[in-house]
Amino acid sequence: MISKWAYLLFVIIAIVMGLVVGYMAWSEGSWVAVADVNGWVLVIMLILGIIIGLTSITTKEVMPFLIATVALVVAASANVWSPLSQIHALLDFWATGILNYIVAFAAPAAVIIAIKEVLTMAKQK
Repeated sequence: MISKWAYLLFVIIAIVMGLVVGYMAWSEGSWVAVADVNGWVLVIMLILGIIIGLTSITTKEVMPFLIATVALVVAASANVWSPLSQIHALLDFWATGILNYIVAFAAPAAVIIAIKEVLTMAKQK
């Protein structure tokens, strides 16, 4: 129960920080201008992802979590949000920030969970 609330809290943190840092990047004109803040937020999200990966995903949740993480990574690498800049540049910065922070949170958790799953399969053979 606590892990589900922690996961939800971490996603909310990623969304809020995506909005805040995205606004900062938009007002400065680029992500390069806020590289230090962006770097710290990414490190925090990585640490939170490691915590979730080590503590909270059950055996039943492994496959859906890994599939969702793959979808997030693909969406982030495809830069699907760039058309939003045609509407307003701030929307692109917000969407990119939110997605990048959620991926920075989910990816280390997925790596840890995948390693745990491989070890479990190896023990069964």
